[in-house]
Amino acid sequence: MQETRLDTARIRAARRVIDPMFLDTPLYRCEALEPHIGCAVSVKLETANPVRSFKARGTEVVASGLADRGPSAVVCASAGNLGQALAWSGRGRGIDVTVVASRSAPAAKLDRIRALGARLELVDGDFDMARERAAAVARYDGIRLVEDSLDIETCEGAATIGLELVGAAPSFDTVPFDTVLIALGGGALATGVGHVVKALAPEVEVVCVQPLGAPAMTRSWRQRRVVTTGSTRTIADGVAGRRPIPAVLDDLLVVADDAVLVREASIVAGMRLLLDHAGLVVEPSAALGLAAILEDRDRFAGRHVVTIVCGGNVDMDAYRRWVNAAPR
Repeated sequence: MQETRLDTARIRAARRVIDPMFLDTPLYRCEALEPHIGCAVSVKLETANPVRSFKARGTEVVASGLADRGPSAVVCASAGNLGQALAWSGRGRGIDVTVVASRSAPAAKLDRIRALGARLELVDGDFDMARERAAAVARYDGIRLVEDSLDIETCEGAATIGLELVGAAPSFDTVPFDTVLIALGGGALATGVGHVVKALAPEVEVVCVQPLGAPAMTRSWRQRRVVTTGSTRTIADGVAGRRPIPAVLDDLLVVADDAVLVREASIVAGMRLLLDHAGLVVEPSAALGLAAILEDRDRFAGRHVVTIVCGGNVDMDAYRRWVNAAPR
C-alpha cells in the first residue's frame, strides 16, 4: 500500500490513551436486515457510548496529548458530534473547550455540548463558516485549533475502529466480510478505517458514501483534485462539508476503492430499516451505508458487508418526521 499520513503503530498506541468505554464497540451480523437489502450485513455500533458517536476516539487522543503538556485550552468547529466529543474528553482532563457551530445545527447536539461544559459560539452560515470562525478564535486567543480530519489524531483515533473490525476475524489472514461501507464527510473516519483495512486486510473493498446534496469530497476523489461546492442540501448534517482538505484527500485517494453518492430518500429508508429491523435510532450520516446498498442491490448481492453506524445524535422531532414518511 502507498503511504498515507497515518501510521499503524501509532494507531495501535492510540488504543492505550482512549477511555475503554469508547473501544471494542459491538460488531454483529444483523440477519433481520438481510431480507430487505439482499446481502449479508454486519453492524459496527459506534453509538453505545457517552457522546453517541465515534468522534471521541479521536478527541481522546487529542486531549491526552494536551493534558500531558499541562493546562490548556482548545477550540474546534463542529456540526455537533466533534464538539460533544471534545467537550467530554476535555472536561475529564481539565482542558477548556470552545466549540463553534452553525446556528442551524441540530438543537439536540448543541444542548449536549453545553451540558458537557464547553463554551459554545454560534455563527450564521454552515459548517465551513464555523471552521473559519474557529480558526480566527484560535489565532486571537493563542490556543490550539482542533481541526477534524486534518489533525492526524482524529484520523488515527477513528482508525482504531479498523483494528477492531480486522481483529474480530479468527486470524489476520482472512476476514468474514468483503466490503466495508464508511460515511464520508471530512474524511477522518474513512481515511482512518481505510488505512487499517488496506494495511491488514487489503482484499476488503473500502467504499465511502456521501449524500448527493453534499458531494464535495466524493467529487474530489473522483477527479483526484480538491473540488469545492457552493452549498450543501442534506439531512446528513454530520457530513455536509463544502471544502475538502487537500492532505485528507491525498490519504483518501490511497485507501478508498470507491466513493458513491446517495439520495436523501435512500438515507431515510436506511434509517427506517435500522429502526424496524435492528432497533437502532440513528442520525442520517449513520444510515449512509445502507443507503448505498439500497441504491445498488446488484453490486452488493452475495457479499458480506460491514456498515459503521457512526452516530446517534439526532433531533427526535425531525427523526420522527423522516421515518414516519418513509415507506415500510
